[in-house]
Amino acid sequence: MTASDSHQRMMHINLFLMGCGHHRAAWRHPQSAVEQLGDIRYYECLAQTAERGKLDAVFFADSNSAGNVSDGSWFYLEPLTAMAAMSRATEKIGFISTVSSTFYTPFHAARLVASLDHISGGRIGWNVVTSMFDVEARNHGYEAMPGHAERYRRADEFVQAVLGLWDSWADDALRFDRQGHYADPAKVRPINHQGEFFRVDGPLNVPRPVQGHPVLFQAGASAPGRELAARCAEAIYAVAYDLPAAQSYYRDIKQRVKAAGREVYVPILPGLVTYVAPTEAEAKAKQRELDELLPADASLRQLAMFIGQDCSGWDLDAPVPTLPPLEEFSGPQGRYSTILRIIETEQPTLRQLLGRLAAGGGHCTMVGTPQQIADKMEHWFRNEGADGFNLMPPSLPGGIEDFIEQVVPVLQSRGLFRTEYQGSTLREHLGLARPDHR
Repeated sequence: MTASDSHQRMMHINLFLMGCGHHRAAWRHPQSAVEQLGDIRYYECLAQTAERGKLDAVFFADSNSAGNVSDGSWFYLEPLTAMAAMSRATEKIGFISTVSSTFYTPFHAARLVASLDHISGGRIGWNVVTSMFDVEARNHGYEAMPGHAERYRRADEFVQAVLGLWDSWADDALRFDRQGHYADPAKVRPINHQGEFFRVDGPLNVPRPVQGHPVLFQAGASAPGRELAARCAEAIYAVAYDLPAAQSYYRDIKQRVKAAGREVYVPILPGLVTYVAPTEAEAKAKQRELDELLPADASLRQLAMFIGQDCSGWDLDAPVPTLPPLEEFSGPQGRYSTILRIIETEQPTLRQLLGRLAAGGGHCTMVGTPQQIADKMEHWFRNEGADGFNLMPPSLPGGIEDFIEQVVPVLQSRGLFRTEYQGSTLREHLGLARPDHR
């Protein structure tokens, strides 16, 4: 890469919204917005704040179970529904939601996401996940989650069927000829998909989306997940505890994309938790304040979910017991491998590990001044660690306001982040071409 190329390359930054913030105890803070979690105006204001900072997009994960409601229920409003309203309260910023290929059908997902792309004027992305927990599966007619390999075969077929449905209308199919056709029948065609998991005749009952295809995100950490990402994803979310982990994933995915015959830019965005303040001491105090609100039992339940075993009887002030190696773990591998890495690198007590996982569950955490955080972000960006970041503020709205007001101006002053939007669609924000009609 030449110096001029490097200078022109800009970070991509998303805001990952999660309730009152990603810290498990954020909702307990006296100044939290917990009473507003069912008020769409709360989310609209967060999106407007992110847009003021010129961020690429707002991202929602999703869950298909209620979880332990005493710990705080993070999925109050269904994300796709919320995004319809949020897109009307903003002008440029993109919106991305998780869509489960295990629990949705291709026609249902294609119709919802295409509709949102029209409503927003081309600002939608979808993060394809296979889902992971049996408690979710039992809300959708399964006894338990299908096996890992089966879920990824289904996801691959799901993606192809959805893309086919979006392409079932040509860009110029609509005629609006009051004496003739509403749409040209020759330019609207069935897809006649018949596969292992789905039969989908088509065509979709929504014309081709504004972006052609809403942007396809993926977040696979396992080998099948990485392969799916390499073949299909246009942008990728990653879990990276530190720069070496980030570089390993980044280089592997870039190589897999090339091996899949795709000569395209696929931005990789690791999750990033930031505590920012004018001084390092103040930033650490913010982190400590949230950590001290954390009940141990809720933290142990979260850890049990991540590692797939009960840890309620473990000694909080003893070293973490030895966990099975990654290849013996059948759950979500990205998070589990991160936990193994934290234990190996930091050798924490169980209590220390719980604090480390309380915000972001093992994603990279940066604590410091705006300049210190910008320095670390730039170091990752310039050294094959990231093409940008998926921000996971530990508390909301304060965490994103701090970042927008303090860190973004530093990144902008260094020429690392946009000062104005150059386009109006999510594809344009991410530097991605609009796909031709197939």
